[in-house]
Amino acid sequence: MTAPTTAMVLAAGLGTRMRPLTNDRPKALVEVGGKALIDHVLDRLAEAGVTDAMVNVHWFADRLESHLAARTRPTIRISDERAELLETGGGLKKARPLLGDDPVFVANIDSVWIDRGDALGDLIRLWDPERMDAALLLARREGSIGFEGGGDFFLGDDGALIFRGEAASAPYAYMGVHITRPDYADHGPDGPFSLSPLWRASAAEGRLFGCVLDGDWMHVGDPQARDEAEARLKAET
Repeated sequence: MTAPTTAMVLAAGLGTRMRPLTNDRPKALVEVGGKALIDHVLDRLAEAGVTDAMVNVHWFADRLESHLAARTRPTIRISDERAELLETGGGLKKARPLLGDDPVFVANIDSVWIDRGDALGDLIRLWDPERMDAALLLARREGSIGFEGGGDFFLGDDGALIFRGEAASAPYAYMGVHITRPDYADHGPDGPFSLSPLWRASAAEGRLFGCVLDGDWMHVGDPQARDEAEARLKAET
């Protein structure tokens, strides 16, 4: 399987839970370990072979665009959501004309991880467009920083994902990166919508798959999680 060379990076959120750190900047520019969150994910994507990244912008959009202009790889193009926040599905749908026709990475900006294996490489090797609508990178719930809740998925022997549903807990959480077709959200409604209902439909058809990070995941969603992530990164060096 050829590695995706294009990515959609979801960076338009308001970062409400990250206040006061987002009072003067977008969440994407909050720093962990001396590096902006968006640079953590863009560096990972570049290492995995991504050459072109579409980044959606809304909150402090000018500041984020200025920051991204200093990057040389991957090449950055902006999907402008200043007028309306479109959520994950709406953001992917709006950026569709920029994404081409080959499979794409879709990535949140609030995930930082210590990789003891080859997480994005594993995801690339898992991806099979004939059998899958999306392939998600997962983390074990235990030991993850900043994740609250009972987990998202059970994982079948073949990598197929089953939503937690009514179960009290599930062992794996989505950690903010997946591979999908660039047209996956095309038939979603106009305006804001989430990818989650599309994933549920795909899972019901046996077309949602995942693989698990060998390492430590940090969901950097609020200032406390940011501080804990910094401490984890420092302990690793």
